[in-house]
Amino acid sequence: MVDIHCHILHGIDDGAENFDTSFEMAKLAVESGTTEIFATPHANIPDTECINTSATVSEKVKSFNEILVREGVPLKIYTGCEIFAAGDFIKLLKKGNLLTLNNSNYVLVEFDFFEHHASVFMKLEDLLSEGYIPVVAHPERYAFIEEDENCINIIKNMGCLIQCNKGSVTGRFGHSAKFIAHEMLVREQVDFIASDAHSSRMRTPILTDAYQMVCELYNKDYADLLFDINPRKILNHEKI
Repeated sequence: MVDIHCHILHGIDDGAENFDTSFEMAKLAVESGTTEIFATPHANIPDTECINTSATVSEKVKSFNEILVREGVPLKIYTGCEIFAAGDFIKLLKKGNLLTLNNSNYVLVEFDFFEHHASVFMKLEDLLSEGYIPVVAHPERYAFIEEDENCINIIKNMGCLIQCNKGSVTGRFGHSAKFIAHEMLVREQVDFIASDAHSSRMRTPILTDAYQMVCELYNKDYADLLFDINPRKILNHEKI
């Protein structure tokens, strides 16, 4: 499996708090069948220290990959960011200050949980007009989706992709997020399921439970598409 959303880099955001946690997350991921992870620290969050420029993230990914090889952990880390869509985020993307997923044209983007749908649509259109393909992080947790699930149809019809959190699928984020996630799964609107892991104890990178649930409730082909085939297309800069 390939995890496209994971806060595995330590000391850079609210994810892994130290190296030991990062290393334990890597081992947990491997044990649960993950072979590649996109490191996606928060970036561009207003009024915080989560700036996380491309140089900072790239350097940490390179260093961590070297350690994983040295320690014999069969996991490859790729660069990325979970970009908060605010301010001059597109300008920062174009300048290379913020990272796309593995230097592709796919952008993992998040919004304020209570942002108005019109603002979200406008920002997504701006990304698309610049040639980026937005991967909308955990839309099942946004208030405007809960208020009107038809907004997912609009986002999909624009040409954006949808990433659900495994915690939403399994119920960790509550009934509403789980209900919306499975409504999207039933309608085959989901393109990826990722861990959005932040630690080795809570919100871990273990994807097995969510993968098995999708296999049982839907089918194995769909699970493979969400956890491996589509994420691997991002790795290879292929069209989804």
